[in-house]
Amino acid sequence: MSLIEAARISFRPVSAGDYPLLESWLNAPHWRECWGEPETELGYIRDMVEGKDTTRPFVFLLDSEPTGYIQVWTIADHLEEPWLSKAPWMSRVPAESVGMDIGIGEAAKLSRGLGSTVLRLFAERLSAEGHETILIDPDMTNLRAIRAYEKAGFRKLIVSRESSSDSETLIMKFARIGVQDESRVAE
Repeated sequence: MSLIEAARISFRPVSAGDYPLLESWLNAPHWRECWGEPETELGYIRDMVEGKDTTRPFVFLLDSEPTGYIQVWTIADHLEEPWLSKAPWMSRVPAESVGMDIGIGEAAKLSRGLGSTVLRLFAERLSAEGHETILIDPDMTNLRAIRAYEKAGFRKLIVSRESSSDSETLIMKFARIGVQDESRVAE
């Protein structure tokens, strides 16, 4: 499906009033496949909103209606345990890189071009803020997400095997569409 018209998308920081909505999304089956335990994840988001974590959480809106969640975090702030054990690839990318995570609220809105549009717009926003290396890290088996990220302008950078399991994570880097980026990090 084609990308959603960019003018229909907006972003706003998460506030405490969003917690019930976020909790309902975190409990949805399509979220539970990629995100952790809902109560734990909501606790992380609360820490972000309260300034205890440097990750910046946002709700994205489609036609002014809350439709999903997106966050941006700095690699440098996570180059310690337990994060490095969970994602050893972080030590292989520039510390000033930022990572993004996204979740679309309702399963009915999946595979409609929404995620690709939101990611592209948010990555362009981060690029305009001066971030040069913008990453996203889907599981290698999440083909729907990988296709959406490619449509948004992300390109394969490295594959990382997680030390605690046999799973592999694909690290993708945002490259403005039409801008060639051949940079790679050694595997």
